[in-house]
Amino acid sequence: MSLKTALQLYSVRDEMEEDFFNTLTNVKEMGYNGVEFAGLFDKEPAVIRDFLKELDLIPISAHVPLSDLTDDLEKVLADYSEIGCRFIAVPYLTEELRPGTEGFFGVIDEIRKIGEKTKEAGIQLLYHNHDFEFVKIGERYGLDVLYDSTSPDQLATELDTCWVNVGGADPAEYIRKYSGRAPVVHLKDFYMKSRDQGGKLYELIGISDDGEKTEEDNFTFMPVGCGLQDMKEIISACCDAGTEWVVVEQDRPDKGRTPLEDAQISIDNLKKLL
Repeated sequence: MSLKTALQLYSVRDEMEEDFFNTLTNVKEMGYNGVEFAGLFDKEPAVIRDFLKELDLIPISAHVPLSDLTDDLEKVLADYSEIGCRFIAVPYLTEELRPGTEGFFGVIDEIRKIGEKTKEAGIQLLYHNHDFEFVKIGERYGLDVLYDSTSPDQLATELDTCWVNVGGADPAEYIRKYSGRAPVVHLKDFYMKSRDQGGKLYELIGISDDGEKTEEDNFTFMPVGCGLQDMKEIISACCDAGTEWVVVEQDRPDKGRTPLEDAQISIDNLKKLL
């Protein structure tokens, strides 16, 4: 099976803000087949659609905050349908909505409803995990509770391989676990000095729960193929699971390089694996 490659544009968000169209051109020239949006930077959907067609760059998906999906789903669907996205992903849950809180079960109900509406619009809803879904609810991880409580047509996975690993699970095994329900997988590499953070897993990346940088940066995001992840096995698992798209995402560049430089390293290394 031939996997297609995309860049999550959050990786180059400052560049997108500064020069939206030139950044997309750079992404195409690097060799990516598609892009996943994280906001439209005040650009009109029709303008984006036409520019991507000129570039022959595929708009596969978009990360849309849950609050936007609940507040104005009709506009979200209209905008991303016009651009041509096949997927919309819930990217993140605020602390009061995460597994282990009462709010989490309300989230599941909302996602069921949203998934039905996106299905009617011809768009598949995805969920993009972090590490905080890997807390146990009974005998199951919160992430598994979410997927067990929704049907595959309501919600498919967008497994972030970095956060699966940080959460304590094996990324390749987790991708295979959701075979047939894993159309899009995030490839994210990292280096981590120690997992011993007293249970505060999010502090591993050098930020606290309120988003402030912590003093000790125990964790570094890396280009694909430059960190601790077994990318060869992850790619093999994607092929086994029927994944269509692998999406490079790097939240922050490695020290001494720009986001675009790291995105280039990632696609160059990825081409060697595919």
